[in-house]
Amino acid sequence: MESLQRVFGRNAAYWLIGPAALWLAVFFLFPMLSLLTTSLSDPAGSPIYGYDMTWRLQNYGEALGEYWPYLIRSLMYAGIATLLCLVLGYVLAYAIAFKAGRWKTVMLVLVVAPFFTSFLVRTLSWKLILADNGWVVNTLQAVHILGPEGRLLATPFAVIMGLTYNFLPFMILPLYTSLEKIDPRLTEAAADLYASPFQRFSKVVWPLSIPGVVGGTLLTFIPATGDYINASLLGSPNTQMVGNKIQQLFTTASDYPHAAALSVILMVLIVAMVLFYVRRAGTEELL
Repeated sequence: MESLQRVFGRNAAYWLIGPAALWLAVFFLFPMLSLLTTSLSDPAGSPIYGYDMTWRLQNYGEALGEYWPYLIRSLMYAGIATLLCLVLGYVLAYAIAFKAGRWKTVMLVLVVAPFFTSFLVRTLSWKLILADNGWVVNTLQAVHILGPEGRLLATPFAVIMGLTYNFLPFMILPLYTSLEKIDPRLTEAAADLYASPFQRFSKVVWPLSIPGVVGGTLLTFIPATGDYINASLLGSPNTQMVGNKIQQLFTTASDYPHAAALSVILMVLIVAMVLFYVRRAGTEELL
C-alpha cells in the first residue's frame, strides 16, 4: 500500500476504485437507466423506430396484472430448487470439509467440473435423461411409480430438477468455505461436555455455517428465479417462468415497455426479498 501511495499520492484509493466504478457505470448503471426509461415508454412504438418516453406507469400495472402467475411460479420453482440445493449441498460440503481427508481437492474439482461444459449442454443432457423413452422413465414405469403414460419431461418436476442440478455448485462452494473455517476443536470440546452428535451440529456447526447458508441460498435463488433455459428445454407452456415471458416479450412480441416493466418488477421483488432474508438471518455484513 505504501508503494501505491508513492505512485498515486494521497488519492491512491480512488485510483484503485476508478476502473471498477467505470465498469459499473458503463455496464450496470447505463443499462439500468435504459431499462427504467423503456419501462415507462409508450408501447405504441417499435424496436425499429423507438419508443416515446411518456412516463406511462400503467405498464407496471398491466405487466403485473397479466403476468403475475409467471412471477409466482418462478418464485415457487426457485424456492424449491434452493431448498433441495441446500439439503444436498450441505451434506456434500460437510463431507468435503470434515471427512474427505486427502480426497478434498479431488471432490472440489468434481463439484466445479460441470462448469467445464456450457449451461445449455448440461440442460440438454437432462432432456435426454428424462426423455419419455429414456431409462429413467422406463425404470419408474417398471416399478409402477409412473403409470404407463406417465412422463417426467415437460413437467414441473423436470424444471425443478434442472434448476437444482445447474445451481447446486453455487450452493456447495459458499457452504464449504464456511464449514472449512470451523475449528474441529470446537466440536471436540462439545463432545467432552457430553453433547450428542445432534447437539454438536445444532449448537456449534450450524450456527457457524450460517454465513455460508445465506450466501449459498442467495447465489442459488436469485439466478434460479430469473432463469428461462430450464423451463424452455425441460418444461412445457404450463411450466414457463417469468424469464420465459420476458424473453418472449422482448424477442417475439417486440413489446419492450411491458418486458422492461416486468423485468423491473422482478428485480424489485428479489431485492426486497433478499433484504428481508438477510436481515432476518442477521448477516447484513454479506451485503
